[in-house]
Amino acid sequence: MSTVRVRFAPSPTGSLHIGSARTALFNFVFARHQGGVFVLRIEDTDMKRSLQVHEHSITRDLHWLGLSADEGPDVGGAYGPYRQSERAHIYEEGVLRLLAEGHAYRCFCSQERLDALKEDQLARGRMPKYDRRCLGLTEEEVQQRLAAGEQATVRFRIPQGQVDYQDMIRGRLSFSADVIGDFIIKRTDGGFSYNYAVVMDDMGMKITHVIRGEDHVTNTARQLLLFQAFGVEPPTYAHHSMIHAPDGGKLSKRHGATSIGEFRDLGYLPEAMVNYLALLGWHPSDERELFRLPELVQEFTMDRVSKSPAVFDRDKLNWLNGVYVRGLTPEDLYRRVEPFLLEAGISLQPVQREVVAAAIQSNLVTLDDAPEYAGVFTAEVDLADSPHLGVLATPGVDQVFELLEEALAQFTEEFLSADEGRAVMHTVAADCKEKGLKGKSIYMPLRVALTGRTEGAELYYLVAGLGRSRVSARLAQARTLM
Repeated sequence: MSTVRVRFAPSPTGSLHIGSARTALFNFVFARHQGGVFVLRIEDTDMKRSLQVHEHSITRDLHWLGLSADEGPDVGGAYGPYRQSERAHIYEEGVLRLLAEGHAYRCFCSQERLDALKEDQLARGRMPKYDRRCLGLTEEEVQQRLAAGEQATVRFRIPQGQVDYQDMIRGRLSFSADVIGDFIIKRTDGGFSYNYAVVMDDMGMKITHVIRGEDHVTNTARQLLLFQAFGVEPPTYAHHSMIHAPDGGKLSKRHGATSIGEFRDLGYLPEAMVNYLALLGWHPSDERELFRLPELVQEFTMDRVSKSPAVFDRDKLNWLNGVYVRGLTPEDLYRRVEPFLLEAGISLQPVQREVVAAAIQSNLVTLDDAPEYAGVFTAEVDLADSPHLGVLATPGVDQVFELLEEALAQFTEEFLSADEGRAVMHTVAADCKEKGLKGKSIYMPLRVALTGRTEGAELYYLVAGLGRSRVSARLAQARTLM
């Protein structure tokens, strides 16, 4: 049995859309599950819209998701080049072969004639297709017209009959070759058509399976006929459903972020994105919803990919992201939120970082939420602006403040660890109990004194992460407002 070889072939005309990212993911996990090869091919024949910056963006986003290619422009391989713009000589050889073997012919029809032909066919209620006017030209006539400077396209000659194939997701599909029409494989500007170029690429790169969106179903018949003309066994095809917006329409900018880069910038984790994209159209064999990439590789099979459209659910993505955020270590969480904190002007001391990360962890849906919750550890708080000063009038509050200051005096370092913060609050609670002070008079007044708020991070995180000097200063200000 030959090695499974799949390809993800984006056009570098924009950012990596989540629909394309899901296609890449399905290809990647299918190949890994089969012990195969994941190829990245850049389809950059649209020279006007294809930009290097977009290729770099796509590659970066794939790496961020953990979908690193085994072969491709950046890593090389035995079947390159892996950019279509570098494969023109290969495409030209194929065209010449098809012409020589009678599977293709040159067409001199002007665009004006083709437009008129299409209009007439539509008016007659017929399927528009080329009428083969140039098929009967002799080789001598062709050469004479070329020598005279006439421009010509090259058309593939469609054979008669049915085009049948077994789709891994959609089952048996059949198309009548008669409705396809002889399509152009080489344009007058020297460029090559999509359907022709991808067949040459899939042949040259020995692709065994093509996994892509259902919007390519109609292209498959043309591609199968080209494989047949070359006498090459075609790949096995699998066409997955599209991703729809919650309103049932096409997912677009009006529904919010649609590219992987946008979701990364909003603070979503790659683990959550991979997990969520996998569940858009694929279902596991059990009720699990959490799958890291290695687990997806182990579990993924094409027979569990649905034909029905997947609906993008931002709430489900948010839930998954929160689960993965809460599963991070404080050290890892800080590493990931640091860019968001710095962008918001929040700079933490090294000894604060893990404490603050742990303090805000349970509040985060995305990493972009971090500044909202971490700001209290560095911002100047004017307690006079707090709407909760009334709780400072609770009997025994001043004693509670003194007990906290005494407990903190046992330490010499400015910032405490989370465990030291817990120890401080345990001591305060025990001392308050001895003095007959109960929970309500302890915790809420302290929280308001330290933050001006009635909710937020656990008090032991605040005590540890604010620093002894800031705690003392805020207690002092609170006393002036009691």
